[in-house]
Formats: sequence, C-alpha cells, structure tokens
Amino acid sequence: MMNTVQLRKVGRLVGLWRYPVKSMGPENLQQADASWFGLSGDRRWAFVRDEAVSSDFPWLTLRERANMNHYRPFFVDAENPDKSATRVQTPQGHELDVTDPNLAAELYPRGARVIRQNRGCFDCFPLSLITSQTLRQLSLETGLELDVQRFRPNFLVDAQTDQPFVENAWLGKILRIGSMRFRIDKRDGRCVVITIDPITNQKEPNILRQVAQKHEGCLGVYGSVVEPGKLEIQDPVYLEID
Repeated sequence: MMNTVQLRKVGRLVGLWRYPVKSMGPENLQQADASWFGLSGDRRWAFVRDEAVSSDFPWLTLRERANMNHYRPFFVDAENPDKSATRVQTPQGHELDVTDPNLAAELYPRGARVIRQNRGCFDCFPLSLITSQTLRQLSLETGLELDVQRFRPNFLVDAQTDQPFVENAWLGKILRIGSMRFRIDKRDGRCVVITIDPITNQKEPNILRQVAQKHEGCLGVYGSVVEPGKLEIQDPVYLEID
C-alpha cells in the first residue's frame, strides 16, 4: 500500500523576495514561480572580481561594496524573468543594462565582469527561509531592530508557534507553499554580510558575534525544490508528515 502524506500547517508566507543580481537589492514580490533552480529570475546574474576569477568565491558582494544592495535590478519583462533583459537603477538614479561595462566599472573599479547562469549564482542551495519568530528573537538578543533584509531570504514565514528557530526542526523534511514543494536541506551559515545595515550600510559586529556564539553560526535554513509550482503572499505553509 502507498503511504499517505499528511500535511500539518506550520505557518504562513508573509515575505517573498528574489534578487535578480547577486548582492544587489531585492524585488519584493506578491507571487512567484518556483522552478528546479529556485524562484524564477533569482540570482541569475552575478559580478565576478577580475582578481578572483580562480577563487572558490569570486563574486563581488556586499563584503566588498557595502552599498551594493542600493543598486536596484529589475526585469524589463516582469512576466518572463528568466528570459527578460535586466536593468539596474543606481543609487544616483541612473538606469543601466546589467551588462553595461560602465556598471561593472562603477561597482568595482579594480575590475569586474558580469556573468549569467541559468541555474542561478547561489552560495549553497537555491532557496532560503527564515521565520518571523527567529528574527524577533535575534532582535531581542542583540537589542537591535533587525531588518529582515540583513539576512536576504527568499521566504519569511510567520510560524504557528511563538518558538524561535523552529525552522531548524524542519531539516530533512518537505514544506509546501502554494503548489511548490521544497526540502529543507541545511541550516544557513552566516557571514559578515548580516552585520551590514541594509539602509545605512553601517556595520554592527555584535550581530554576527551573537549568531556565532549562541546559534552555531547559523540563522534560517536553505532548501531545494522537489516539485516546481506557484506561491504567493499569505499562502499557508505546510509540513509533510509521512
């Protein structure tokens, strides 16, 4: 006999973002399509530093340019992001194609070039998730009002429980949001990027110190798609139970 999968509601989707260019500003979405390679249009572009082309981590990120998230990429054809031209609005209000060499020169005068990968330019897995409860708890621990964009997730989930870090209990399990199913594969190991305020660009080292000392250097979780589908804000989030 076939096992029947049961669903248990564990929260609802209250935040949804994609990042057309790695380390640049997010697109705040009301709905999205998820393919085998994550959200359509997510991190398909990235800038590579000329000095690091043979490195295991050649990307130009917020580590090198703290205000990189003030550059706002967008798709000319928003309905077809994976095939659309991509443009970027600079902090000065100029608009450039993502492939314009003037953009690369402005971002990193020491030399950089943009690349596109259909599978996405991800550090680890194509999807990332954090709960509102975890964000609230870290805010309490640090005494700071932490903007979710410090952590650059795809999904912000308001959990059914008030317990923080509940997403850690979902490791190895499958969640459903809308018609998409994805597996929680790994806790999200954090780096210096979370110390950078997404508005002011000021750094607060205590945030990373707290995560390292109290939470094994991790906050939120990574995942990968096991069934493509559509999802939208306020969709319930279900945990599959065998």
